[in-house]
Order: sequence, then C-alpha cells, then structure tokens
Amino acid sequence: MATNVNAHNSGSAEPPSGPVVVGIDFGTLSGRAVVVRVLDGTELGTAEHAYPHGVIADRLPGHEEPLEPETALQHPEDYRRVLREAVPAALHAAGVTPERVIGVGVDFTSCTVLPTTADGTPLCEVADLTDRPHSWPKLWRHHSAQPEADEINALAAERGEPWLGRYGGRISSEWQFAKALQVLRDDPEVYRRTDRWIEGADWIVWQLCGHETRNVATAGYKGIHQDGAWPTRGFLAALDPRFADFATEKLDHPLSQLGERAGGLTAQAAAWTGLVEGTPVAVGNIDAHVTAAAAQTTAPGRMLAIMGTSTCHVMNSEVLAEVPGMCGMALGGITPGMWGYEAGQSGVGDIFGWFVDTHVPPAYHQEAAERGVSVHDLLSAKAADSSVGAHGLVALDWHSGNRSVLVDHSLSGVLVGMTLATRPEEVYRALVEATAFGTRTIIEAFTTAGVPVQDLTIGGGMVRNPFVLQVYADVLNRPLRVVDTEHSCAVGSAIHAAVAAGAHPDVHTASAAMGRVRPGTVDPDARRAAAYDALFEVYTELHDHFGRGGTDSLHRLRALRQDALTADHTTAGAR
Repeated sequence: MATNVNAHNSGSAEPPSGPVVVGIDFGTLSGRAVVVRVLDGTELGTAEHAYPHGVIADRLPGHEEPLEPETALQHPEDYRRVLREAVPAALHAAGVTPERVIGVGVDFTSCTVLPTTADGTPLCEVADLTDRPHSWPKLWRHHSAQPEADEINALAAERGEPWLGRYGGRISSEWQFAKALQVLRDDPEVYRRTDRWIEGADWIVWQLCGHETRNVATAGYKGIHQDGAWPTRGFLAALDPRFADFATEKLDHPLSQLGERAGGLTAQAAAWTGLVEGTPVAVGNIDAHVTAAAAQTTAPGRMLAIMGTSTCHVMNSEVLAEVPGMCGMALGGITPGMWGYEAGQSGVGDIFGWFVDTHVPPAYHQEAAERGVSVHDLLSAKAADSSVGAHGLVALDWHSGNRSVLVDHSLSGVLVGMTLATRPEEVYRALVEATAFGTRTIIEAFTTAGVPVQDLTIGGGMVRNPFVLQVYADVLNRPLRVVDTEHSCAVGSAIHAAVAAGAHPDVHTASAAMGRVRPGTVDPDARRAAAYDALFEVYTELHDHFGRGGTDSLHRLRALRQDALTADHTTAGAR
C-alpha cells in the first residue's frame, strides 16, 4: 500500500455481511473511498489517497515558467491513482471480497473541468500539449476566468437571456462556459483540439466504464443547461464567433438522471480497483449534491450545508423561483423530480487553514503540540469561552471571492476592529463567525425569494469541530442536524451506487435506509443568538458597502495586484 493512502476499518466487532457498495469522493486535495453496507449504510472501511500534485497553482510539473495569477489546475493521473490505491485499500480495511460489491458511485468537486480528445484522453497527456497550461484540468477554484465571466454576464443581461435568473443573475467564473472561453482566448490551439469539454465527475465515470456519459446536475448547474437547452448559438457567437458551436460540438450529449446506471466496470478499471469486471457504476455526481442522500435531506425545504474547504448549500423544492445570488437551479439536479437549488461560499475551511498556516505565532503551534491537539482545536478551545462581540471584530469571508449571494470572485477578505490587544484566537473566531454570517445571508436570500428553509443539516469535514457547529447554531438561531459521518460525500455516492445496482428503487428510499444523521441536534443559545444579531448587522453593512457598490476599493486592490503579478509573471517568463 502506498504511503500516501490512509485506510481505516469501521471498528465493528461483528463480521460484515450482505451486499456492499463503494463510494468514491474526489475532493480538492485528495480522493476517498468508502465501503458501505447496502442494508443500513454502515461504513465498513475507508481509505484516502492524497493527490501527489495537489493543486497546481505556481508551475506545471517539470516546468519552470510561472502560471498566471488565480490559476488552479490538477493532474488527471492523481484521480486515477485514487482508483488504484484508495479503493483496494478500503476493501482491505473493510475485510470485504470484491464479489460482494454490487455497485460503485463517484462524486467530484465542481466545476472541475478538463479538455479531452474524442476518446477521453486529457489534452495535458498529449505529448505536444503537455507544456500548455490550458490543456490541464481546471479545478473548481480556478478563478482567472473572471473577465470572461463578466463578459458573459454583461451580454446575457443586455440580451435578456432567460436562463440568467436561474443562476442568481450572474454566471460564476468557476463554471464551464467562462473557463472554456478563457481557453479559446488564451490558447486557441488547445481549444481547437478539445473534442470534449467535460466535468471531472463525468470523466472519471468514462475511465471506469469506457464510454462517455453526462449527468444532469453538472450540466444544469455548471453548464447553463436549462429547460432542455444550452445557451443559443447566437449568444455564443456574440461572445466570440469562434465560440458559436462550443455547446453543440464540445458539450452536447444525452443527459442521465442521478442514480441511473452509467455502465459496468471495464477490465482495465476492474484491474485498477480490484473489483469485478462489469460491476455497475452509477452516473457521476457533484460532491455536494450527492451528500443530500447521506444527510437524509432529499425532501423539499431541507437545506444541506457541506462544509469543507468551501461550503455548498443545496436544497430540493417543489417551488420554481429565482433566488438572487444563488449558484444555480436544475430540475432533478439533486434528486429526480424536484427543483434542486445550489448556493455556496468559496472559502470556509480554506480560510481557517490559511490563518493557521500563515498568521498563528510559533508559541501556539508549540502549545498545541504539547497538548497533543491540532492548532485548530487549540484556537477553538481558546475562543469558545469568550462572550459574543468581546473581540470587537467583524470579518468578511471573501478570501476566495464570493460565490453567493454576490457572485464576484474579484472580492477579497476584510477584517475590521483589530487593536494591539487582539489575540490570534479572537481573529480565528471572527473568521468562523464570518462564514456563519455568510450562510445566514444565503438562507435569508432564499427565504425572501419564497423558497423557505425549513431546517439545516451540516455535513463535510467541519462536523468534527464542535466550536464551529455551535457558532453556526447561534448565528443562525436554529438547531442544526449533523450528518453522522466524516465521509458524507463518499457515503452519498455509495447510496447512489446502491440505486444504480437495483438494491433500492430510488434515491429517496435508499437515503432513508442508508443515510446517517446524529440523533441529537446542535441547539442555539438564546443569549448568544441575540448578541449575534448585532454583529450580523455590522457584517451586513460591510457586506453591502464592499460588495454592492458602496466602494470599489476591493476591486481596485485586486486590479493593482493583478497588474503587479502579471508584470512579475512576464518578467519571470522572459528570464
């Protein structure tokens, strides 16, 4: 077993019995496989493979030329290694033989998209294109296509394109069309040789099954596919005549519903994973959306916030409405038959990690090591006992831009109220509170638009931090249901695998049987909740001042930074 694979047994004293499924979650920095019992969702074994190349932001592997600012790429071989290493390791940890696995499901960060040849070969693996950045997969947080997103939004608003309201009035730079338009503008040769422009979720299923499929979720949310159609050829030609046939030539393909069977494992994929050839594979899915099944939030009005490096908020509804600043909506985008809504925050755990890695003094790291805890746990413990507002701080959680409700990745983080007495744990708390305020802003936008949020469930890596959960409960002044697994995305994929294999008739039924939610809730404290109302007022004032036109100072700062970095990039490239 490779050294960068961590595998864990469920710890059950009883030997596993009955059919099982495998869920595979492809995240930002690693991929995870989990073996789940079909009967009740019990997790029998897990394994995680850290991507050796991580996020490629500075230079392409083996090259010295710097990449342009706001670039975030990945290596497709890292994804394949998850199949070769994490899946067999999870099976071994679970003590399960391959013959007992009746289905495989996958989910992926989105919009993580890559250009390929007609047979699915990533262009970065084509010999004469390896040294061209735009031939590589673009991770969801690749934000250098913001100018193209601005252009798409301006033209769509000018023309009154009916689909624009389905995305809260603005298309994100993270989505498929902005990224593809950037490729066309920056490297026309890579664009010309791109036969298929495909989401990671669909590409990895192609690797498993040997043929292309496309899922309704990534097409609807990231590909502007609404009411059975892409943006018109006329609209795309108005952006750039060379872009006119982008949708029909590089995207178009029959769309599959979530939970459907995409095909069976090829002999090659079976050899990679250690599974049996022909094992059913579910249609690919978005990491956040697939988690609704694990969280038992497939019913209308039940919002799920998947909190990790970023947060994605997803919810089903029987109501069709346009929510300002939402990421998108699609019929059947979360579960078949209902309108699925998505909003999100581009930075959450990433913000906490950035602060710990760059702004916490050595003494805190030493104290954490002496206590045998993480620096996050130490800061959480130090911050938990103080009264709301005692730090005198408010932050804006825009270190990776704002996905909802402003949909502007040119924004950046703000922290106000610091004094010479401000402590690291106080800043850490203010950052946690800022992300909670961001979620409150999103929920209020949904409610105001006539799409009420009846309850909120938390999934993802942040379920491990009681301090963060309590801050959210207090800021939102509502009880939080918590998914009872740290691997909610992978479990959600496993649930969809069970449906694709025919073990459950539909996602709702499978979710009820296999979903896992803690029996209790994290309840708000009335006194702290009332105190947070005052801080939220300040957050909202700053939010609107910096984000809605009170000042363009953040945009000017970003432009100055971009100019300076571009000059540095040009100088370095000329050396």
